[in-house]
Amino acid sequence: MPPGQKGTTTESLSLVCRLDKLTLLFHAPARRSRGLKLEIQQQRDGRKISMKRPDFAKCGGLVPAIAQEACSGEVLMLAYMNEEAYDKTLASGEVHYYSRSRQKIWHKGGTSGHVQKVTSIRLDCDADTILVLVEQIGGAACHEGYKSCFFTEITNDGERTCSAKVFDPKEVYK
Repeated sequence: MPPGQKGTTTESLSLVCRLDKLTLLFHAPARRSRGLKLEIQQQRDGRKISMKRPDFAKCGGLVPAIAQEACSGEVLMLAYMNEEAYDKTLASGEVHYYSRSRQKIWHKGGTSGHVQKVTSIRLDCDADTILVLVEQIGGAACHEGYKSCFFTEITNDGERTCSAKVFDPKEVYK
């Protein structure tokens, strides 16, 4: 801003990171703005394609993220993502979530080896829920050892386990 002029500056700092055909643009706007913005552009045939992002602000910083097995359509789990987890998921191709109990990012399968490889990411119509289609490595998404976290079926006669255990958590999480 020229000397003696009052008001806010509109200057911003941008950092561009290129990963294969994906370009991440980090924008640090003027001081009075809300902070760092990440814009993602994908290069296709020389064209830049901007991608819509989840509305994290609308949901207090966290959005529900549903993991669904791409090959079968089975719902594996529901967890939450913040912007950092979402960005790590996009950059790595493996799903990252935000743990509300531990208050930190976690790489799904980082301990067990049962990672979720992203095949597709979808946003709902309001951009406040993420659906991640995944290839579930190791056969189990649930920390209790089941393929799906939704292994308890409620019936007219009560409840039953509708899935076999894939692994023993006591052996995996030592």
